[in-house]
Amino acid sequence: MQNHSRRCLLVLAACLFGSVPSYAAEKNLIQTLYHTDFTYRQDEEEDLFSLDGEVGVLNSTGNTDAFSLKAGVIAEQETFHWNNNYSAELLYKQIEVENNGVTEDQVSAQRFYGTAQFDNKLDTPGRRLFFYADYENDEFNGYEYRATLASGWSQRVWNTDESMLRYSVGPGYGLVSAEDGTQTNINNGLILRASGEYHYQWYTGSRFRQFLSTEVGPDNIKTRSETALSANLFDSLAMKLSFIVSFETQPLPDVPNLNTETSLSVVYRFF
Repeated sequence: MQNHSRRCLLVLAACLFGSVPSYAAEKNLIQTLYHTDFTYRQDEEEDLFSLDGEVGVLNSTGNTDAFSLKAGVIAEQETFHWNNNYSAELLYKQIEVENNGVTEDQVSAQRFYGTAQFDNKLDTPGRRLFFYADYENDEFNGYEYRATLASGWSQRVWNTDESMLRYSVGPGYGLVSAEDGTQTNINNGLILRASGEYHYQWYTGSRFRQFLSTEVGPDNIKTRSETALSANLFDSLAMKLSFIVSFETQPLPDVPNLNTETSLSVVYRFF
């Protein structure tokens, strides 16, 4: 019945426009008329690689002297059998404080965070097995470093020219090294990790991204959310506004449960 209705529409289009639409025109016509029911392009057959770099700098003087730097890269690699995603970000903040009548610079934030996820495509489009790893070195969270290894099930629910939704869930292992003298009940151990990511792109080239992940362990639950909106300035240059929220149920003493970060940066798409 659906095929019959589609052929009727194509015949009607031929009558109106004087020719039988080509395959591309047929596809566009169907997508326009049945946009919500259009079959999603689950997996790319071509090898693709994209790399975005971003940098944001804030330097203020006057009543408060401060300097902030945020830099990062995001890359995605698509092959016939794999879909790989990489990211790395660096945050550095420095403020001027007065100590016993002497003004001196003081570092208030210094963090490196990197992630990599490898999705092995299965025969069914959109379904994969994933392998994930991350590493965090934050001078102000009470740890020498924290790392996560995880693997499990991943699925790209849909992937169109406009939007994409995928999720991953599976067991893993948390690796934690606390600073000397730090008492903590957060130990290395098994965790359950889940994440989801949604992308939307407007015809103007502007993009929206929402990412959410959580790691559940016996002593702690760690959650991270990143909301980002970018708008094109030129062909390969964009402005990006991002808001990051991280939350832990059992942080170390004198470390807040909730941390937020708002940044405005310039993004350049290398390819």
